[in-house]
Amino acid sequence: MIFVEANVFLRALVRPATPRDQGWARDAAELFRAVGANEEEMTTSDAVLAEVAFILASPRQYGVAPADIAARLKPILTLRGCKAPQKAVWLRALDIYASSTNLGFVDALSVSYAERPGVVLASFDSDFDAVPGLTRWRP
Repeated sequence: MIFVEANVFLRALVRPATPRDQGWARDAAELFRAVGANEEEMTTSDAVLAEVAFILASPRQYGVAPADIAARLKPILTLRGCKAPQKAVWLRALDIYASSTNLGFVDALSVSYAERPGVVLASFDSDFDAVPGLTRWRP
């Protein structure tokens, strides 16, 4: 099992700027090809995905729109060799992030975890009120 850190995702998802980046992009592409062929297994974490989304979306870095971020990450996370008990939560969070105008990826991830029956999201952020079916705790 390989734990994939943010910079490997980023090298696979953005245009390489330098010769060194081009080599890393080839290495990342080869890893994800092997994961897709089920020759390797990979996993990652909520924190890594949040970092990737933040860097891709940052106007100072790449300025990628949330829908494009979701479109780039989902094919990697759905590879046959990508194993994680929370993968469905991540994919749902990417859908929420792509379709929301006011939620960042971490907020979308929180919604994805809080959508379970009987779960109430404790937050003072009223942006969550725009999410259909989500119950927000209020004192």
